[in-house]
Parts: sequence; structure tokens; C-alpha cells
Amino acid sequence: MKYLIRSLKYFLKLCVICIAAYAVLMLAGMTPLTPADIPHVLLHTSRGWMLTGAAVLFSALYPRLGFPVRRVEADLEQERTRLLNAMKSVGYELAAEEEGTMRFRAANPLRRLALLFEDEIAVCQYGQWILLEGPGKQTLRAEHKLKSYFER
Repeated sequence: MKYLIRSLKYFLKLCVICIAAYAVLMLAGMTPLTPADIPHVLLHTSRGWMLTGAAVLFSALYPRLGFPVRRVEADLEQERTRLLNAMKSVGYELAAEEEGTMRFRAANPLRRLALLFEDEIAVCQYGQWILLEGPGKQTLRAEHKLKSYFER
């Protein structure tokens, strides 16, 4: 269910980007189409079908490719303070803590909105590794920051 919701959110985000791009083209006078022509172009031309198909394909692949699992060699209990400080420095705060898993959310509401409320980074212990799972760029930034904090 989470996969489907992420796909739908990303599809809507792609639609908003396409609408914004068309609005810029229309305001600049660079397109002969009127807003009433857009549904016809999307539904009755091969270019429209290709654009729609590409948006659906990217939306379907995004949850699998956009939410990686990264790992850092450390012990979650021993490095808890450093972990909290590192996550705070990348703009995340502890939102919930369950048995063996810490969940962080973006501290800034505008950042949460920009990420379509898919801003959660889950941190758990897996053997000698701390696993980080969340949105791509934010997870990579958190991994980099954690490595630098743990190397000190």
C-alpha cells in the first residue's frame, strides 16, 4: 500500500511539473496550444500517449529507486548521541522510537511539504550495521553525515 501511495504522489508531482512547464511556455508565447487543447493532445496523439506513459512508468519505478537502504558500520545504542546530533545537523528530528527502530522526520514543515510528506528516515540496527531507509537524497546526506560523525 505504501508503494502505491508513493507512486500516486510522484505521479501527481510530475503532473504539476508538466502543468507548470506548459504555463511558462504559454505565458512566454512559445506554444500554439490553448488550455482547452491539452486534453485532446494528451489523449489523441502519440506524443501525448508517450508523455503520459513516461509519467506512469517513472511513477511506478520511483518508490523502488527513490528510497534506498544505506548502511553505516556502528552500534546504535553506543552511538545514539552522535546519531541524534548528525540527524539534527541534516535537518531531521526524532519523531518516534519503537523497539530497535528510530524514525526521523524533517524538522521544517516546508521541507516536509516539498517531499510530499515522504520524509521519514528509519534507522535500525542490523548486525554490525546501522541501516538507514528513506528518500534518496536525504538518506545519502544522512549517511555521509553519520560517517563523518562516527570517524571523529
